[in-house]
Amino acid sequence: MTDHNLFPEPKKILWRVSELNRNARVILEQTFPLLWVSGEISNLKRYPSGHWYFSLKDDSAQVRCVMFRHKNLYLDWIPQEGMQVEAQALVTLYEARGEFQLTVEQLRRAGLGALFEAFERLKARLQQEGLFSPEYKQPLPRFPRQIGIITSPNTAALRDVLTTLQLRLPSIPVVIYPAPVQGEGSAAAIATALRTAAARGECDVLILCRGGGSIEDLWAFNEEIVARAIAACPIPIVTGIGHETDFTIADFVADARAPTPTGAAQLASPDRQAILHRLQYWLHRLQQTMERHIERRMQATDLLAHRLIHPGERIRHQQMHLLQLRGRLQNAWNRQVEIRTWRIEETGRRIHSAKPDIQAGIRHQQELAARLQRAMAHRLENLQFKLRQQQQHLIHLDPKAVLARGYSIAYTARGDILHDSRQTRAGDNVRLVFASGWAKADITETGE
Repeated sequence: MTDHNLFPEPKKILWRVSELNRNARVILEQTFPLLWVSGEISNLKRYPSGHWYFSLKDDSAQVRCVMFRHKNLYLDWIPQEGMQVEAQALVTLYEARGEFQLTVEQLRRAGLGALFEAFERLKARLQQEGLFSPEYKQPLPRFPRQIGIITSPNTAALRDVLTTLQLRLPSIPVVIYPAPVQGEGSAAAIATALRTAAARGECDVLILCRGGGSIEDLWAFNEEIVARAIAACPIPIVTGIGHETDFTIADFVADARAPTPTGAAQLASPDRQAILHRLQYWLHRLQQTMERHIERRMQATDLLAHRLIHPGERIRHQQMHLLQLRGRLQNAWNRQVEIRTWRIEETGRRIHSAKPDIQAGIRHQQELAARLQRAMAHRLENLQFKLRQQQQHLIHLDPKAVLARGYSIAYTARGDILHDSRQTRAGDNVRLVFASGWAKADITETGE
């Protein structure tokens, strides 16, 4: 594919060198895709800037290459002179010198291409089977009772994991299931350790880890036997394999993946400081809630205490009410007497004016007066009887009358009336009030 804008107008027959090199570079970059090239390293130079310059050669040709610092920074190995490698590169041209070269994006040792192909084939097959599906991944326990570690003993990765667990929550017990993580037979040993941990069932979470290395060093974690063992394990598994840029088949199958062994330990264990901060937060919330509850109860108690009336005070109120009723009754009685007297006088005047039988009228008047007197006396007697009943009832409600029957009232040292044995404890002082006199006493024992 060519772009017509890359070439000058047909009338222009003289090109500048910079124009020629720029057009040649663009044609090369657009014509050749990103590709892999194999060859032997020669003339390797590492500049202080971090960029690498070298040549790739075979039996009959060579090509200049450059790998910039931001690309070679992620290599976990150092290329050497005469090493057979495979480079993923972009075909280009260095305009300043007109030199044909490759800009290297990735670099791997020769023979790793087969490993990568095997990796991709297994990854695709296991993914199609669903071993990477999120719905099959188990959640990690928030507070594991015991943590298992599957790795090689006496390694830096194991020390990092143990140190991290000790710092985060030293009370968590740890079980180590030793297994080689590199070399022949390591994949089978890792799978056996996984099955052993599952059969013993003594851990709530497992950490599968090892330190960084090349793809060959990490290849045990790309074996199908390890992937199947991880998928079949009923215990949640956290992987911390290699560095942040390293990905293995085990990482995809595991329930959680951490970039490093230290990160795996952080995922598998709770943070003591975070737990303490959370507990302090909830303790503060609980204290605030209890304080508000107590304040509301205190307000309710004050309101009830304000509404509560002492029995003696209630008796006094009822006595006052009876006196008011007695006064109203007396007033009504006087009013009725006045009305009846006026009517009698009016009747007398009418009789006198009509010249009736005075003697008969007098007798009738006297009879009416006598009947009225008897009715008033009877009514007054009834009211006085009811009043005496009410007074007698009030006397029975008087605390002094209760005390006179042999009872007493117990008060706390603060002057509160004791209603419940739970208001006192052994050793408290109480004040006892009787019908006559009072006494102090010490509480020696309480009970329901």
